[in-house]
Amino acid sequence: MAPSSSLAPAALAAVLLLLVPAMAVDYYVAADGADANAGTSPDAAWRTLARVNAAELLPGDTIRFRRGDTWRGQLIPKSGGDAGVITYTAYGEGPKPLLLGSLDLSPPDIWVPAGDNLWETRPAESLGEPILGTPGAPGPVRWSLYCENGAQATMAYDAATGECRIHCDASGGVGSDIQLIAAPFAVSSNVALQLRFRARASQPFHLPGPVLMKAGPPWTGYSTTRYERIGDVGTEWVEMSRLYGISVNADDGRLTLFLGGALPAGADLFLADLTLSPCDPSAIPLVDVGNLIFDDEAECGVKVFEPDQLDGQGKYWYDEARCVVRMWSAGNPGEHYRHIEGALRQHIVDQSGVGYVTYDGLCLKYGGAHGFGGGSTQHITIRDCDLGYIGGGDQMGGDQTVRFGNGIEFWGAAHDCLVENCRLWQIYDAALTNQNLGSVVEEANITYRNNVIWDSEYSFEYWNRPAESITRNIVFEHNTCVRAGFGWGHTQRPDPSGRHLCFYTSDATASDIIIRDNIFCEAREHAFSAQWWNREQLPSLVMDHNLWFQSEGAVISYADARYTVDQFAAYQAELGLDANSVAAEARFVNADAFDFRLAPGSPGIGAASDGTDMGAAGPVLQP
Repeated sequence: MAPSSSLAPAALAAVLLLLVPAMAVDYYVAADGADANAGTSPDAAWRTLARVNAAELLPGDTIRFRRGDTWRGQLIPKSGGDAGVITYTAYGEGPKPLLLGSLDLSPPDIWVPAGDNLWETRPAESLGEPILGTPGAPGPVRWSLYCENGAQATMAYDAATGECRIHCDASGGVGSDIQLIAAPFAVSSNVALQLRFRARASQPFHLPGPVLMKAGPPWTGYSTTRYERIGDVGTEWVEMSRLYGISVNADDGRLTLFLGGALPAGADLFLADLTLSPCDPSAIPLVDVGNLIFDDEAECGVKVFEPDQLDGQGKYWYDEARCVVRMWSAGNPGEHYRHIEGALRQHIVDQSGVGYVTYDGLCLKYGGAHGFGGGSTQHITIRDCDLGYIGGGDQMGGDQTVRFGNGIEFWGAAHDCLVENCRLWQIYDAALTNQNLGSVVEEANITYRNNVIWDSEYSFEYWNRPAESITRNIVFEHNTCVRAGFGWGHTQRPDPSGRHLCFYTSDATASDIIIRDNIFCEAREHAFSAQWWNREQLPSLVMDHNLWFQSEGAVISYADARYTVDQFAAYQAELGLDANSVAAEARFVNADAFDFRLAPGSPGIGAASDGTDMGAAGPVLQP
């Protein structure tokens, strides 16, 4: 007898659900693979992060990086869904797969003399003919001019000389009101592009940086490079250049000069000899270099923001107009140092807007921005990952020099995320953080547990603004946090502090921020700093069964109160926090070898809320 037709949809749905796991695919990536391979077995592995980023993945799929191998660049994950997460993990034997957010600046031939004891990374060199160029070169520039919102300008182009003249009658209020456009042309993520041209104007003004973008809606950017002002234009011809790192492969590239609000009314702008040429990006720091790591972490460079501050070995300056690193060194840096890594200002894993992803067993090092970064993430699990020497890049660029860089950051509307069994060290800002500014969001159900953190400026940082936002159910438990503010970046910061828990001004309505079963041992400033909070925010905190130690100064700084280790009982009584916590020195198995397990007899043994030891459990933690 045939089954009832009313049961067919449900039966079909059940069959489809059973098929989803069977349809999941494992892809393999190895340093000696090839991107033309299928990627579906170790013998047919892909090679590059670019191939991984381009893969059309489905819920349940897994990307497996071979242990012992190294990749440079940026991982851009794909989202899974309710049917299954997408997993990025390891296979094989040996050390964890290493994702480096840096350039290898070790070879001596990368460096060229730039003055007394000054050296620069070699400027970009063209790989071939321009994709846009002056008359006689392939692809002469095809200019067009667009005006809106009452802005008025005219353009004249001399095809014989390649000179373009723009006359402005009304400048408008914003850059998009006057747009000088060259399009379309093809771009490739395998190369960088170098723009060169000459410019002069009848009136001096600041020329905004030309933008490399998509030629049609949604007008997205095609470059990883920021577009600050390219330079000052005066009445005499001046040479200008700009480098672009390319993030896509596309045939609809567009170069746009946003002149609205910049080119003065009544002024003429002249452009000549414009070329846009491909160049090799492998040794060009196309974005700010946030740190130099010398000789396998023996020491770090000292970043300065003006070239005249280069006055000692290892000090360096990033020239964002020319995309070169200039450094003071008694000899060629590639000979003075055995190895040099230049940490680039981009997230090693950029998971903006991504959800239902698991990372398991990866190692991320030498990034100038965040290790894992990006806003509006959900259902993210980061497990058994190592992150070291992260951050230090210039966040704003131009005249606004603000260095930043967190190990793992959940920004904005993040929810249902888990970080567990990870090791984080030498982070410029916070090892772990969820934070928000500006947008009204809800941050919820984020757990950090069983992680080991050392020598970072902050172990955990939290804030959420504006007041209309909501924070709820943030759990920080069974973590071991050691030596906050003892990292490479502390003495270079304009605001050195060193805090294990750093709670900045946070106006959002908050509930159930749970801090329990952790070890907080030594901080340059305070182990717990919430001096920007008030007593009315106390009910949002649930803090208990923690082990606190600070050899000198205040261990707790909350609102208008400060408490040393000797005053810990007063802190418990007055704030009503940490009723079952202990203020005493944690004794580790071997802190010098980064084994931060509690030694027998330590006061945290068996003192966690669940009857286990305080802090993170696990094996010897040598990185």
